[in-house]
Amino acid sequence: MTDIVITEFLEPAAIDVLKADFKVHWDRELWTKRGELERLVRDLSGLIVRNRTPVDRALLDLAPKLKVVGRLGVGLDNIDVAACERRGITVVSARGANATSVSEYAIAMAMLLLRGRAYLDTHRLAAGEWPREELGRGLELAGKTLGIIGLGSIGSTTARKARALEMRVIACDPYLTDSNENWNVAEKYALDELIAEADVVTIHCPLTAETRGMIGAAQLQRMRKGAILINSARGGIVDEPACAAALTGGHLGGAALDVFDDEPIRAEAGRVFAGIPNVILTPHISGVTSEANHRVSFMTVDGVARELKKGR
Repeated sequence: MTDIVITEFLEPAAIDVLKADFKVHWDRELWTKRGELERLVRDLSGLIVRNRTPVDRALLDLAPKLKVVGRLGVGLDNIDVAACERRGITVVSARGANATSVSEYAIAMAMLLLRGRAYLDTHRLAAGEWPREELGRGLELAGKTLGIIGLGSIGSTTARKARALEMRVIACDPYLTDSNENWNVAEKYALDELIAEADVVTIHCPLTAETRGMIGAAQLQRMRKGAILINSARGGIVDEPACAAALTGGHLGGAALDVFDDEPIRAEAGRVFAGIPNVILTPHISGVTSEANHRVSFMTVDGVARELKKGR
């Protein structure tokens, strides 16, 4: 009988650690096979997922023996945490394990986009052009104001890196107490004030009922003309068509989107960004580097194994 099922990709060496003590079934495409997953969970003690596997009430109802759900990452929006709590199921996440990778992504996107097309027109030089004057009008990162929405592990790591690069850092996070140490690296602002003042806005908050659609057309218009928007948190927080409109209309100076309301992104959703020169789209990889995947894999595996060994 299987003890643990893993539905998405995980570092093989971490799976070997689990196999020393448990019977493990790993299928990195199982998230696409709902019927098979529903059959497997009936006798499971542990389930390990990433962001593509819905661990909803219907699935939990089929898993009376489930003791722990491991989340390979940070966000829990694909897991019905409240239902898990009611059933006494522990939810283990890899909080902080990918903070370095995501924060580096945010800083890199800010640097790229503040320079305009300077780093994005290699094809023109390869064709024999020399647009030095045109591409030499970008902006420096130093001295700019970075606005961080969500000052948790990833947001505070981003803040520290930005301060080291001589940026001023402001942040909005209504869930952090005034005494939280993360406020040592950022000035506290209300959301509307932050949006209006920042040269670069980077999002690091979870997707909830409150944050869905939080950055829409009205908020984008409140941003400084030429400001940069970066979303490496969750799709659905930024209104994608409104973002595309703000870019084509010339109000936004650039945007980097690593997450989308519907993932994998479909052609019709992506089409709104087609032909926009100052947008960078990436496939939810800001937190996925070799180093981060190693930390996430082993942190999650260790947490799941620890929970399952409690009753032995």
